[in-house]
Amino acid sequence: MMEFLANWIINVPGFAVPFTLAALGLIFSERAGVLNLGAEGFMLAGALAGVGFTMSGAPPLLALGGAMVAGAVMGVLFAVLAVTLRINHVIAGLALVFFAQALTSYIATTEKWTNQGFAGLGSFVLKQDILVFVTPLLCFGTIWVLARTRFGLSLRAVGENPGAADAAGIDVTAVRFAAVVIGAALMGLAGGYLTVAVSKIWVDGVVGGRGWIAIALVIFARWQPWRALAGAVLFGCIEALIPRVNAAGLSVPQYFLQMSPYLATLAVMVWTAKRGTDSWSQPAALGRHHIREERD
Repeated sequence: MMEFLANWIINVPGFAVPFTLAALGLIFSERAGVLNLGAEGFMLAGALAGVGFTMSGAPPLLALGGAMVAGAVMGVLFAVLAVTLRINHVIAGLALVFFAQALTSYIATTEKWTNQGFAGLGSFVLKQDILVFVTPLLCFGTIWVLARTRFGLSLRAVGENPGAADAAGIDVTAVRFAAVVIGAALMGLAGGYLTVAVSKIWVDGVVGGRGWIAIALVIFARWQPWRALAGAVLFGCIEALIPRVNAAGLSVPQYFLQMSPYLATLAVMVWTAKRGTDSWSQPAALGRHHIREERD
């Protein structure tokens, strides 16, 4: 029993990292008022980029950097659609997910990367890789940026009242565009971590719905980074439990184990709805376009 618990706890951080990074990326985007349902797509782009860089002989950390760049490139596409062209945020996000699914599958098949294992990112200390230790720093860095920097204050102002922010001299479009790209880079890093550090192999759909879970996690966290980190650890505990139960040979139906993270997501959403709203509810202008000519 003690061995089971020890192995479970050791593996929790690695499973929590992708959720944390994706949630932080979503917080950047949505605190600026851009509703982002494209997390799954950004993570897929990052995951494939991580594989591509690693397969070409790049060191794992460089591959993770490439994953961030790939996420940022997809973020530019999404920002053009949702911020510049003012396409409905929901439609733009869903379209990006479907586009990323098709594009990554095509590239992986063409380059013959599917089901090809590689070394990936190794342990750093205490059987954990370096990103396990960097991720909490990124969380606190996000808190600092949003609360203490001019850019962060502008971002929050744009997410709450873009008209007032515009009147105060803030370039709403530029701030939202930057927030989306920064967030997409973090989500790309989350996807890259999944392939470079966790699975160390590419299969279609490797993200496995974690982007959708991250969206629910942000709602649960009330758009607060430290709550997102705590929620990511919770989901990490659930995901880390699945292989441990299988390894222990416990007679738990396989499909029940596979759907357990999504059952937890539903439970979190129900719990959040039951709590109602509070002072940390969604940004007031979330999902709303800003048209300067129509400013109140």
